[in-house]
Amino acid sequence: MSAPRVVEALNAALHAVFAADERVLLLGEDVLDPYGGAFKATRGLSSRFPGRVIATPLSEASLVSVATGLALCGDKPIVEFMFGDFLGLAFDSILNLASKSVSMYGRPLRLHLLIRCPVGANRGYGPTHSQSPQKHFLGIPDLQLFELSAFHDCEALVRHALDLGRPAILFEDKLLYTRRVQSPGPVDELFRCDRLAEESGASYAWLSCQDSRRARCAVIAAGGMAERCLAAARSLLIEHELECEILVPSRLYPFDLDPIRDRLRAVERVLVAEEGGPGGAWGAEVAERIHAEPWSRSQPRVVPIRSRDSVIPAAPHLERTIVVQAEDVAQAVLEAAADA
Repeated sequence: MSAPRVVEALNAALHAVFAADERVLLLGEDVLDPYGGAFKATRGLSSRFPGRVIATPLSEASLVSVATGLALCGDKPIVEFMFGDFLGLAFDSILNLASKSVSMYGRPLRLHLLIRCPVGANRGYGPTHSQSPQKHFLGIPDLQLFELSAFHDCEALVRHALDLGRPAILFEDKLLYTRRVQSPGPVDELFRCDRLAEESGASYAWLSCQDSRRARCAVIAAGGMAERCLAAARSLLIEHELECEILVPSRLYPFDLDPIRDRLRAVERVLVAEEGGPGGAWGAEVAERIHAEPWSRSQPRVVPIRSRDSVIPAAPHLERTIVVQAEDVAQAVLEAAADA
């Protein structure tokens, strides 16, 4: 039997957390059956758990504020945004209410709140429905940032993010919804998938050559970018006999270097690929963490791979010139390897 698609795994994960805890609620726009959300991730929830799935008006700021109030009262709300681009409308609610509510009332409070939002381009959705706004939420105290990938256990990630006792955002690349989930083991005839630090919800997927000799470069990439990096790694191995590996974190912030420290020590170059543009980027946060390490030998150079500093066009042929593609990753790895 073929593996489920990512959106099917996400839907199953939501059903599982709802069944396990009656305090779990879902708030969002058009999340009731038969529609089941803009990308069908919530399909079947309102029919199976009536009264616990709440359709809301088009008001992202009030949506997060209400969910925060429910969380402060002991519930475990999950908020679904139609598009991550609209996170800006709820920025104050996230920055000044949800994230600070765990520590600003004189004693620590546990607050179970998960905000889910589709992000990313390559769908021709245009400037206001194709962005990757992850970097705008880095460094907010007590706010945890996660990103879904096809290489992680979706249910474990959702459970972990919801049970933290601190607000969390789960970014979901829209392109991944139709992709198949990849379990540990062979990905194809060339690459395999392993999971590092699986006991933690903040785990890594490690994509490497099945007959690995010595990878010269490691690419750190989250979410849907990991699949583009894997495509680049295939072409580099076949066309240039250059072996590189991909490290896929499920948690973006706080960034955890511990599970991959040994892998980074073994390579000559580290690249960080992200779909967002330059300026206060996630890749800069990762590079800072790596450079702060007390390396026993020469420090691996960190090379960023980012989209161009531009709005995202709706025309597909123009969109591809702005947003990082597999061929851009391959070219960056070739240049980094040549400079090693």
